Amino acid sequence: MDRSQGSDPLAGLELPSGVDAGAAVDADVLSLLDPAVREWWVDRFGSFVPENGGFFTPPQREAIPLVHEKRNALICAPTGSGKTLASFTAIINELFGRERGEGLDNAVYCLYVSPLKALANDVERNLSDPLDGIRDRLADRGESTAVRHATRHGDTDDATRRRMLEETPHVLNTTPETLAILLNSPKFREKLRSVEYVVVDEIHALAANKRGTHLSVSLERLEKLADGSPTRIGCSATVEPLSTMAEFLVGYENGEPRDCEIVDARFAREFDLRVECPVDDLVGTPSEAIRDRFYDRLDDLVATHTNTLVFTNTRSGAERVLQALRNRFGYDDTDSACHHGSLSADRRQAVENGLKSGALDVVTTSTSLELGVDMPHVDLVVQVGSPKSVAALLQRVGRAGHQVGQVVEGRVIALDRDDLVETAVMARAAEAGFVDRVFVPENAYDVAAQHVYGMAIARIRPEREVRAILRRAYPYRDFDDERFETLCRYLTADYEGLEERNVYPKIWRDRNDPPEGDHHHPEFDVGTRLIGKRGRLARMIYLTNVGTIPDSFACDVFVRGEDAWVGELDEDYLDTLETGDVFVIGGDRFEFRYRRGSKVYVDRTSARPTVPSWYSERLPLSYDLARKVLAFQRDLLNRLDVGGPPAVRDWLRGSPLSERAVRALTRLYDQQVAFAGAESVSTPDRIAVEEVRDRGEYRRRYYVHTVYGRRFNDGLSRLVAARCANEATASVTVAVADNGFVLSMPLNRRIDVLGLLRGLDPDDARADLRAALRGTDLRKRYFRIDATRALMILKRYKGTEKSAARQQVESETLLSLADDLDDFAVIEETDRELLEDKLHAAGIVEVLDGIRSGSIEVVGSTVETPTPRAFGLATLAATDTVIADDESAALRTFHERVLAEIEGENLDEAGSGDPGASSLDE
Repeated sequence: MDRSQGSDPLAGLELPSGVDAGAAVDADVLSLLDPAVREWWVDRFGSFVPENGGFFTPPQREAIPLVHEKRNALICAPTGSGKTLASFTAIINELFGRERGEGLDNAVYCLYVSPLKALANDVERNLSDPLDGIRDRLADRGESTAVRHATRHGDTDDATRRRMLEETPHVLNTTPETLAILLNSPKFREKLRSVEYVVVDEIHALAANKRGTHLSVSLERLEKLADGSPTRIGCSATVEPLSTMAEFLVGYENGEPRDCEIVDARFAREFDLRVECPVDDLVGTPSEAIRDRFYDRLDDLVATHTNTLVFTNTRSGAERVLQALRNRFGYDDTDSACHHGSLSADRRQAVENGLKSGALDVVTTSTSLELGVDMPHVDLVVQVGSPKSVAALLQRVGRAGHQVGQVVEGRVIALDRDDLVETAVMARAAEAGFVDRVFVPENAYDVAAQHVYGMAIARIRPEREVRAILRRAYPYRDFDDERFETLCRYLTADYEGLEERNVYPKIWRDRNDPPEGDHHHPEFDVGTRLIGKRGRLARMIYLTNVGTIPDSFACDVFVRGEDAWVGELDEDYLDTLETGDVFVIGGDRFEFRYRRGSKVYVDRTSARPTVPSWYSERLPLSYDLARKVLAFQRDLLNRLDVGGPPAVRDWLRGSPLSERAVRALTRLYDQQVAFAGAESVSTPDRIAVEEVRDRGEYRRRYYVHTVYGRRFNDGLSRLVAARCANEATASVTVAVADNGFVLSMPLNRRIDVLGLLRGLDPDDARADLRAALRGTDLRKRYFRIDATRALMILKRYKGTEKSAARQQVESETLLSLADDLDDFAVIEETDRELLEDKLHAAGIVEVLDGIRSGSIEVVGSTVETPTPRAFGLATLAATDTVIADDESAALRTFHERVLAEIEGENLDEAGSGDPGASSLDE
């Protein structure tokens, strides 16, 4: 579409008096708006938007014409750039036109889908502003409008739902789960036939998980139901790849993606982003001094800004930061608060209102304020530690500076060396325009089972129609006939022994006549295979169990032999534990032995913890950013080799890093190379492995520096550990982190870890990993989750609700049966989700291919103490806000050993007259 301006862009356009015509460079867009809408827009934004070159921000300038032309569009722009408002304004404008022409029916014309109930409520408030303002301007003209909007989600009461049938909102805000319910609600479903627009907000937050998969099929079911093809508008923060997100939004038709315009305004806002470090030396400086300087700096930042939002990586971290600020600097309930998912809805709402009004000087949070709840007064975001991806960093920092034209100010504070490396690379990558990819789950059987069941409940259908609807959704574009047969075999319970375990058929398939009591639709040809529901309670079962968000529960921890209860562990944390792992609860250390249902059995121990307390809360390092870290290390090593520390410092000063961060990074790698050589650092074409003999604990440890993120390392370590267990006649424990993993065994055992890595066959990796997972608690839990999603286990039935703990017990009795069935859909999905979504098998295969081809070498070294880059792996106990005293002591011990050895080598070299001796002085 040619949007170039003519010789007189304001010709025929009557603008409100007082508007500078020279600033109205967007007159072609304004001319698309109804006069009342136009007046509201210019009155609302005209005083400051000219800073952007006109009345509109870049995403608004592009989006409004696309909506007007009813063209599918993905609008990708930073938080606070006005993309959601652009979609709403354009759609409201079109509804006004329809109202004045043929009129509006008592039906839904626009669906607005939000990932969170709270966000849907926030959007409703934001939608009321333009509607009320436009109504006022219409009233001045003696006109009125009946355009209505409302919100419906799981918390909407029955009376409100009934009123929506009588007086249906023209714009309906909802969530993916509620949309799925509406599609199977006989009365309200008819209200959706008129839908002409679908807006999916924060689409990046949905696409990467099964909520998005579920939504994508719902949109195809809506496409089939609606009288016309609804225009789809997706609103996303900075995300990659845009083409994938666009296809995810619009789906496929006849095997090809539907047309979709991409509005790429990801870098439309100006960012002032900087990585800081409290001290030059994060290891040698006492932990108390690091804490003092961190909190002093945080207080300075809060004092010099209006509203500050502080992100930590765990809920406990958010609580600790707030408490420290209050204890040290006198903040209280009137000017500070904490916000996270464990707080009550009322408490979270109160904090959100305080942010909206600007009443709170500082709010600490984990991830709960990442998505688009509007906070107009926040002018600074502080990120404590690494958020693990560029996309997450930009999303969080983008919460600041919501006034158009305002610079987005963000400060990232690193409190340990691993975080410093990650955040430095992250800031450099963000500055260069890099964004991590979103990986969309594909061909998920459990979500497909829900939707096929839902379609069968809605009405009897030809099987080819069900297949076609499923395959039009992007995640199922490759869902072939073989997979569909596997799915239907599960849904028809075509396996011996299922009914004895209370797993009954959900659908029937018949080439001729359906079961007695059902009726053919006249359009069906004789011989067409049909699909219909089974069971009189099918609709009730579906409506009360639909959705993809899993239930979870805490397990009681008991000491074996003592029958002593010592506390609770949540399921997410238990996912990380293997037999022999050591963790801390209530200040004491315990060794994990086994789990039975909702009970965990442990032994007391004095061994060092192998799994930190925050492990299940922190997001894993993204695979793409991890590869950027490897490239950064390669480039830094090259400069260190050629020009020494001065060259490294000069290079780093070209990045958004504070001087202390520059010195701390330079010190880290200079010490690493001086102690163990450049080959001890992993790069894109090298994996470094270091062997350390700990004679004090009589342990041999292998630090494998696979800097590919925790998901990757969790999977690869399981493959290596399985091989180690076959070779060693002793127990081998594994600890996993983002920067690699650690294998630990008795000192009198030795394994050729390098040879094991080189010998792993990429062609067998998935099968070997699947075998390694069999029998694990992790797999048992995921089977329960997927069996519940697939409605094999019902959370709710006839008014009763089954707890997650009870679901787990039931699933474990079903798992032994299901494992013996051929191509059982729920088993296939459990293993697919574990391998592809949780353990990143695709990345493992990619790296193993590189090792086999020789493009990635595996190198090893033997050292007496962990190298500086292994300190994080050696402790695995860093918190996100305060370095624990025992860990700090361990780090200083490692550090002192490294420095002593370096100084000893330098003395020897100096004594021999070697002019190449290096100095670590800065």
